[in-house]
Amino acid sequence: MIKITIDGIETEVPENMTVLEAARTVGIDIPTLCFLKDINEVGDCRMCLVEVEGARGFVPSCMQKVTDGMVIRTNTKEVNDARKNVLELILSAHEKKCLSCIRNGNCELQDLAQKFGITDVEFDGAINNKQIDDKSTSIVRNTAKCVLCRRCTSTCQKVQEIGAIECVNRGFDSTISTAGNKSLAEVNCTFCGQCIQNCPTAALHEKENIDEVWEKLKDENTVVLVQTAPAVRVALGEEFGMPIGTNAQGKMITALKRLGFNKVFDTNTGADFTIMEEASEFINRVLKADKKKPLPMLTSCCPAWIRFIEMEYPEYLANLSSCKSPHEMFGAILKTYYAEKNNIDPKNIYVVSVMPCVAKKFERQRPEMKNEDLYNVDAVITTRELAKMIRQANIDFEDLTDSGFDNPMGEATGAGAIFGTTGGVMEAALRTAQDLLTGKDLEEIKFEEIRGEKGIKRATVNVNGKDIRIIVASGLGNARKVMEMVKNGTAEADFIEVMACPGGCIMGGGQPIKSSKTRRKYDVRKLRADALYTIDEKSTIRKSHQNPVLQEIYKDFFGEPNGHKAHELLHTSYAKREKYL
Repeated sequence: MIKITIDGIETEVPENMTVLEAARTVGIDIPTLCFLKDINEVGDCRMCLVEVEGARGFVPSCMQKVTDGMVIRTNTKEVNDARKNVLELILSAHEKKCLSCIRNGNCELQDLAQKFGITDVEFDGAINNKQIDDKSTSIVRNTAKCVLCRRCTSTCQKVQEIGAIECVNRGFDSTISTAGNKSLAEVNCTFCGQCIQNCPTAALHEKENIDEVWEKLKDENTVVLVQTAPAVRVALGEEFGMPIGTNAQGKMITALKRLGFNKVFDTNTGADFTIMEEASEFINRVLKADKKKPLPMLTSCCPAWIRFIEMEYPEYLANLSSCKSPHEMFGAILKTYYAEKNNIDPKNIYVVSVMPCVAKKFERQRPEMKNEDLYNVDAVITTRELAKMIRQANIDFEDLTDSGFDNPMGEATGAGAIFGTTGGVMEAALRTAQDLLTGKDLEEIKFEEIRGEKGIKRATVNVNGKDIRIIVASGLGNARKVMEMVKNGTAEADFIEVMACPGGCIMGGGQPIKSSKTRRKYDVRKLRADALYTIDEKSTIRKSHQNPVLQEIYKDFFGEPNGHKAHELLHTSYAKREKYL
């Protein structure tokens, strides 16, 4: 520990701390724009300048390490004037169409402008060469909104280890681009959307599908069904000022009904089907040791992970579970079983999935997600898009009363709920697998070893006398580490769960965007995950195979898990994909 003085406050801090971190220990919040702890600590934006006694000029506090006896001033007129000048220079090269911007009201650049009282920019800078890349189904890039903070590139390279985007050229010609300046749709982007979550402006955002959903809602000849993923209900409330991790399920359902959806269903029901199929598939692989279906078995619920393995590790596609993701399974059921039971022509059904994920938009239109030449799901909107639709409909979300999901497809289990957090798919699968293997209703349903925020988790679970070795990974950087272990024979695993987003779907690219300050103040991942575990704990049924709706549909329609009809509708296959087109 060393002694320093910040704005007249004497304090002791560890000697390896930066000035920025040290200031925060005494409640001084130095403004930042490019800084992301452990991800992007490059001092590019210069918004965090401070005075250090004895130093020549101002220093970037995010990079300057403290030294014993250091005297720091963060709030002098000279410092604030320097920061304001830096900010005005950044704004001079920025497309300032705030009122029509998708991030209006939730933009870190806008927040800084308000903080420094900037209502007009004195500098007459050249706006960044505007290029809009909207070819992908999931992500839109707008270079005119980019402030060159490099938070997106650092996230893509250091966290996800993809490197689909990078800063090219130098000086005034610098820009964030892709290999060959191609569209994100033509390079190795997985559409995980973590770049969107870390972008301080609207240089990156989801490709909206709101207009087409509104159009279908107004069409009297179309039956519009909506399903909502587990992670959505514990994040949607944040868009309306509710505390992080609030379970807004009841209000969400009421809002969806007011928007005009004919029926509101729970993707958790689809997750129960996924578990039934996936656990049965895993048991078959373990017991039959089918060489065509090798171990370790890899989960297939996450579309960004699927795109990643298609491009990066196609030799292991046979290891993937053949199960479709929960919302795709549920879409297939709605357009077959549900349509038949309710005497509806499947061609007149329009299925909307509300997802925490932008990669689901890509998954939705994959040719593998069709049955009888009909897509299983017709549109995907994110948590943010749903919030936007609710506002457009003049609905006061906080004042809504609670409603329940529509029956008979609305009943789901606690196992389906925990799909939204890392380790949840594995835990739900183990609950069912152990019961199916033993023929008993076992009491052990919590698997603490695979819970928590650690990027790679290992556990060995004894099921009916057999040790099942499992790995849970979240974040594509961790997925790459695990796949390299599989490749070199050191994985020692039978079953591997992968989610592309660090923390799982609760931190998906389509979830409410939190500023770096909010993420520093609150453990967003934990608060949302705890909310899902609470839903599970309060559920009457906590094992997927015990869902009465699922049991009835297998009895009346599918016959048995992994049977012919189930494979026809609920399973799929994937093929090698080129990284660059």
